[in-house]
Amino acid sequence: MNDMTRTHWVRGVAATAALLAALPASAQFGGRFGGGMANNEARIVEAYDRDKDGHLNAAERKAVRDAAAMGSGRPGRSWPPDTTSPPRAPLNPLLAAADVKTYGDEPLYDPSVLRTIFLTFENKDWEDELAFFYNTDVEVPATAVVDGRTYQDVGVHFRGMTSFRMVGEGQKRSLNLSFDDRHDKQRLLGYQTLNLLNSAADPTFLRAMLYMQIARDYIAAPKANYVRVVINGENWGIYVNLQQFNSEFTKEAGAGSGERWKVPGNPRSRGGGLTYLGEDAAQYRRYYEIRSKDKPESWNKLVNLTRVLNQTPPDKLVEALEPILDIDEVLRFLAVEKVLINNDGYWTRGSDYSLYVDQKDRFHVVPHDVNEALRPIENLGWGRFADDPPAGMGAVELDLFAGADDVNKPLLNRLMMVPALRARYLGYVRDINDKWLAWSRIGPLATTYQAIIAADVKADKRKLGTTEEFATGVTVDRPEGFGGPISTPGMSLKSFVEKRHAFIANALELYDRERRSAQAP
Repeated sequence: MNDMTRTHWVRGVAATAALLAALPASAQFGGRFGGGMANNEARIVEAYDRDKDGHLNAAERKAVRDAAAMGSGRPGRSWPPDTTSPPRAPLNPLLAAADVKTYGDEPLYDPSVLRTIFLTFENKDWEDELAFFYNTDVEVPATAVVDGRTYQDVGVHFRGMTSFRMVGEGQKRSLNLSFDDRHDKQRLLGYQTLNLLNSAADPTFLRAMLYMQIARDYIAAPKANYVRVVINGENWGIYVNLQQFNSEFTKEAGAGSGERWKVPGNPRSRGGGLTYLGEDAAQYRRYYEIRSKDKPESWNKLVNLTRVLNQTPPDKLVEALEPILDIDEVLRFLAVEKVLINNDGYWTRGSDYSLYVDQKDRFHVVPHDVNEALRPIENLGWGRFADDPPAGMGAVELDLFAGADDVNKPLLNRLMMVPALRARYLGYVRDINDKWLAWSRIGPLATTYQAIIAADVKADKRKLGTTEEFATGVTVDRPEGFGGPISTPGMSLKSFVEKRHAFIANALELYDRERRSAQAP
């Protein structure tokens, strides 16, 4: 972490703590800030919702900011705002609806479609307001216009952890848009929520797109494409539009609208990887954020899964797990994230993934945070290893069973104890490596995706990387690494694909020789 990113991180932590300290005792908090709780969002709507409509209007949001200003501090710039200084000039060109292409009924996540989302906030200091209410239950309303159609009262908040705290004011931060925030039936082309990602740590804007495309070949995974965002008239450039994990996702996966959990990124946690924590659901609430209706029977299912997974003898594990876990899908999930080295994956942190239950009461796993995948081993995820940081950091030689000796990652630790499952897992590793880790396959996709957004990225002065990194990061290595608020190793996408493919092919050949030797008379 360089000095600039460390400064942004420290300021974010201090500002959030100051905001919480300034709020009245009637405010509710889901957990301790930075303390490892799954739901650490500050719930302050109820304390300031004077008209009791379940939301904070402009006057109510101002009251929160006034209260924090009278306390020990707040995020962002000074409050009340400085009315004597001229407003900041736009860095990017202004755009109007007539300046962009509009679409009809093309699917929202069609990768060939580049829609423009026009957002208009009632306050000129919208960015400061969103930063102020980061990590709270307050949605800042905006009017959205997409393809000529207007959507009122869309709830907006900044999202992300590292991708927020290490990004400075005035730079591109990730956004979450809730079209149904105040109008239950309002949808954008059938979807109620959008996750717009700033491509932090990936100046090529490719890794999330490619990872999810590959993952969807093997498991149910979020769809992705690009969108252009215009805020109060100014073009804020390109975002990766990654599908929200909600009931719409599970219905598309054929699982209905059953129980869902998100396991937020938690690098210091040992409890979110499906470790058995006892029979008290309160222990699981510390690490698992329920996204469906909060019912005791839902938590009972989760507790039961962890008990069976962790306490069943290996020779009986498959029989015990099959009725409650899609084992084969889990093996494919693990193979994808290991082949593609998802540095925020389950294998390294035991977090940053999601769970859902289908109509047969079987659990499924879903990837969540993938912008730091398809690159060498990093320590950005602060995963726990026997030699933390892991041996080989900055290289592609990640062992195919890394993390399998960690009892806090039982999907790896326990499943890999079963020889048949271990062999099946290696079969999926082989398939992904042969089918996808070839530059003849990835290269054309990278070219096609970047061509859609190249002109926008070049013109964008708020992007986190440089135009040179966007273009050369695909095929040209940079010994000095890629810069921006989140610096990353300088291995190009092409080098990663080729080197990782070769390493896996050699590792599989070695495993095959060992297996044949063990079977020999």
